[in-house]
Amino acid sequence: MIILASHSPRRQALLKRIVPEFESHPATINERALPILAPPDYVQSLAKAKGESLVPSYPGATIIAADTMVAFQGKLLGKPHSRQEAKQMITALGGQTHQVYTGLWVRLDNGTVRQQVVGTDVTFWPLAEAEVESYLQEDAYQDKAGAYGIQDAGALLVKSIHGDFYNVMGLPISTLYRMLLA
Repeated sequence: MIILASHSPRRQALLKRIVPEFESHPATINERALPILAPPDYVQSLAKAKGESLVPSYPGATIIAADTMVAFQGKLLGKPHSRQEAKQMITALGGQTHQVYTGLWVRLDNGTVRQQVVGTDVTFWPLAEAEVESYLQEDAYQDKAGAYGIQDAGALLVKSIHGDFYNVMGLPISTLYRMLLA
């Protein structure tokens, strides 16, 4: 049995590309209880906490946990709480390069644990205020780290990426595939 520690439709769709059958069970952890670390370390600690929280309920299962965050100038950009906060994030990212980090935590059915952080550099086009406002009208910023999703209207903001495209969507499936095989 394989358990994905998430109810994210994006993560589920991506995982189906490499694992046809799995169950999705979100982890219930208090993310605010974890210390804030450097972005790569923080996403790894969140993924680990999510995965470990499910081990008692599914002791013989393979458990996959992930956490994705956007970082800009060394600071984490979580999910915006308001349209204004989303506007501030998107405006700051305009014409700049930021990083998207995903921490992966996998506990195989034999108890072996594998962890990895995947980072991708994303560069946005310079954005005029009208472009930012047009983007915000789509409401695509809601429930997205850094206020955008590269798979939807956020794609129009992106000039280039260096690294794993699927990492920016929230699950670097190429890396995860290799973690499951090794």
